[in-house]
Amino acid sequence: MIPASFTEMESHLNTTTLQATVDACWNEEIVPQLIDYIRIPAKSPHFDPQWASNGHIERVIRLAEAWARRQPVRGLVVEIVRLPGRTPLLYFDVPGTGDRTVLLYGHLDKQPEMTGWRDGFGPWDPLLEDGKLYGRGGADDGYAVFAALAAIGALQAQGIAHSRCAGMIETCEESGSYDLPAYLDALAQRLGEVDFVVGLDSGCGDYQRLWATTSLRGMSGGTLTVDVLTEGVHSGDASGVVPSSFRIARRILDRLEDAATGRILPPEFHAAIPAERAEQAGKAAAILGDGIVAKFPFIGTTRPMVGDRAEACLNRTWRPALSVIGADGLPPVADAGNVLRPRTSLQLSLRLPPTVDGNAATVALKRLLEADPPHGASVRFDGESGATGWNAPATEPWLAHALEAASSRHYGMPAAAMGEGGTIPFMAMLGKHFPNAQFLITGVLGPHSNAHGPNEFLHIPYAKKLTACVADVLAAHAARSAG
Repeated sequence: MIPASFTEMESHLNTTTLQATVDACWNEEIVPQLIDYIRIPAKSPHFDPQWASNGHIERVIRLAEAWARRQPVRGLVVEIVRLPGRTPLLYFDVPGTGDRTVLLYGHLDKQPEMTGWRDGFGPWDPLLEDGKLYGRGGADDGYAVFAALAAIGALQAQGIAHSRCAGMIETCEESGSYDLPAYLDALAQRLGEVDFVVGLDSGCGDYQRLWATTSLRGMSGGTLTVDVLTEGVHSGDASGVVPSSFRIARRILDRLEDAATGRILPPEFHAAIPAERAEQAGKAAAILGDGIVAKFPFIGTTRPMVGDRAEACLNRTWRPALSVIGADGLPPVADAGNVLRPRTSLQLSLRLPPTVDGNAATVALKRLLEADPPHGASVRFDGESGATGWNAPATEPWLAHALEAASSRHYGMPAAAMGEGGTIPFMAMLGKHFPNAQFLITGVLGPHSNAHGPNEFLHIPYAKKLTACVADVLAAHAARSAG
């Protein structure tokens, strides 16, 4: 049953006025700020170890702080919080009605440049084309702090109640959010009990409706190194006697992955798929159809790994998968002489089901890869810290209704939900920190938006409607509190 306060809220909130207020804020305030933001190469610390002296992260957080302070949001307090030796965090706090607290999350650090940008486009060269703002970080997810405060401001402009809203905008998310736990601890007393978390750093299946992310995969990985010689030798002399380091690496990977199908073999890297998530995957597949695979730039006659669209959705959200993302010891083709190389190093990225512990998986991966080396070769796996995924708690009726109503109002289409294949470490952190909270994890990373790759773009019309949807859901949260 929908509480009476929901209906009362809906009757007072003017959808047209709300969307017009949000649109004006985006046109006049947010887009110009994002253009300035994209120009700053604020790469995450993993990609810019000298981030503190280079000053780019400082520039983007001060840009966001200055914009936030100018916003006509009643009671807004804005502060850059700094812990020794850590990246800074932008914190804001807006008082509201009732005794509940909403936490809104985003980040300002960025992925590196990447090659392959279209002529005239670039990671630090913002460009507007057909309603899309191209450039690194706008969609992933520099827009978040601006959208969050715009949503709150739009509610206040209509006199619609919202709960207290606190914001945490970090600057090392693209490096694994390793500073976030320290800030959660440092700000714990100020935050208090949080019962609703809104994260604006995820994706959308299409640009026609509000999408909620219900799960995220975890990740394990590291560098597999195989050494067979102290130095390279003539392949005509040594081949057939000295084992190839590449072949040994290939054999070792066969322990982990079926090369014919891509299936990960050891059971410890798998998890049972909850019935609710399988049902959501089926519904998402029905909505998106071929779009689930058509969004990827396949070349020539390359086909997807599976034909069933629901299975494709589950493959990218609930099943483990291996990617070899880098290599050392292999010279460029133009420089490759007839040498049996002494070493092959492969950088491995193993995506994990949401409920598999990332650190335990890394330990298991090291044990699997280093055991009983073929030909007695020197085999070493240098594992990186694993990241555990996230599976959302069961959605409470008030939130399910709010998402459906918001999507119908602003997009004219029902809401949808599905898991995402990426790894966002902060979600597991927030889930652990606020075990009783409800979550709306959403975002603007839809088809072809290409976060982390070339030609990343922010779909501005979609982002405007998403901002209005967030406002609707914040109003529903406050109405639920009053009910």
